[in-house]
Amino acid sequence: MGGCILTLGPLGVSSCEKAGLSEAEVAAALREALRVGTDSSVSRLHKTDGYFGDALVKIFLPPEAQGAATVVDAIIPGLSDQLILKINRSAEAAAIKAKPIFVDAITTMTIEDAFGILRGAQNAATTYLRNKTYTQLETTFQPDIQQSLESVGAQQLWQQFTSAYNSLPLVNPIPDNLAVFTTRKALDGLFVYIEKQEQKIRTDASARVTDLLRKVFG
Repeated sequence: MGGCILTLGPLGVSSCEKAGLSEAEVAAALREALRVGTDSSVSRLHKTDGYFGDALVKIFLPPEAQGAATVVDAIIPGLSDQLILKINRSAEAAAIKAKPIFVDAITTMTIEDAFGILRGAQNAATTYLRNKTYTQLETTFQPDIQQSLESVGAQQLWQQFTSAYNSLPLVNPIPDNLAVFTTRKALDGLFVYIEKQEQKIRTDASARVTDLLRKVFG
């Protein structure tokens, strides 16, 4: 394809042509922005208190279990707080497993994809990545979350929690859906920070940590 002539409002530069950029450079820069965003997000959340210590992405009990917490804690004091901690620990441990799927989607981004992102909103790159990866992430990430839930003791606590509640008369049983719920919440947290990093790269020069990002987004 020829030289880049698209006006790039979301990028903060007047046009590719004025900036002396090729279409390939613009596409490469968007791949780089997403790579930086995903690396940063995974590193942020794949550590102790990455989820648990962050009010923006902390994972609480599934909605159908929240109303049962007071009842269960009366039977087994402190169980709900222990469970919330373990759920977050499982998400923190498993976060790194999402990275290869992100990398694959970023690598396959085309020039046409890139220009669709440029014409989009400030979070268009994150939206592209979410649309491209979410189904695969949910499918492949859930076994890792399940393994993590078991390894940190969350699944065992969940069984205690649901057994204590479901054994009571006249209650609606809580389904065993902890892995599905935790997977979705863990992924939502990753995308929260990928979007934040994208916006930083677009608006904050200090976040442009490579020469290519500085050239295209500067």
